[in-house]
Amino acid sequence: MTSIALITGANKGIGYEIARGLGAAGYTVLVGARDGARGASAVDSLTSAGFDAHLVQLDVTDPASVAAAAKHIEHAYAHLDVLVNNAGIARPDGDDRALDPAAWAPSGQSLDSIRAVFEVNVFGLISVTNAMLPLIRRAPAGRIVNVASEVGSFALTLDQSSPYWSLVSLGYPVSKTAVNMITAQYAKELWDTPIKVNSVCPGYTATDLNGMSGFKTPEEGARVAVRLAQIGADGPTAQFFNEAGPLPW
Repeated sequence: MTSIALITGANKGIGYEIARGLGAAGYTVLVGARDGARGASAVDSLTSAGFDAHLVQLDVTDPASVAAAAKHIEHAYAHLDVLVNNAGIARPDGDDRALDPAAWAPSGQSLDSIRAVFEVNVFGLISVTNAMLPLIRRAPAGRIVNVASEVGSFALTLDQSSPYWSLVSLGYPVSKTAVNMITAQYAKELWDTPIKVNSVCPGYTATDLNGMSGFKTPEEGARVAVRLAQIGADGPTAQFFNEAGPLPW
């Protein structure tokens, strides 16, 4: 039986490289993309490279789109072996600090901005996972990989020697902390099943999300997700990893 992997936000950046990595490993890759034209372009690139890739138009913030994607996968493939929740955004507008450091007053970051981040990074992840779980349960050994970030780690955030000590934000980091707890909760629910659920940190990768300022390439950032998607029956669950190994929650 062919192994099927859905990657959200896979039309570019880390998501595209996760799709490419799993395609190279022999998976049929489903390129989840909100923008159909960009998704189709990514699929063309993957198929031109010899991979079995297909577009699944998917807006993680739209329940109808999520339901339609799950129905399509069910009809076309009957099951899903791997779900990589990669789609994410950061700081769509405004100042992202918790406080104005000069006045010690609330900053310019709006609640609408924070909500927008959570709609994609948190609620979208839950929506997609819930919709795809019946299909994952049909696989011999399903894998769920949630793309989090080291900036969401309590331990690293509160370590004054860490480069993340200077980062203060109520948006993106908080959403990625939530992703880690979501990972733990699903892993507990699925503890006595063959399904494994883990979080991964790509590292500071050059993508549109950070204005291409990261020092890692998207291919490098994708490696940890590609690896965790393929772990065996003796592999971990309810853990948080970067490419070098486990990270503190």
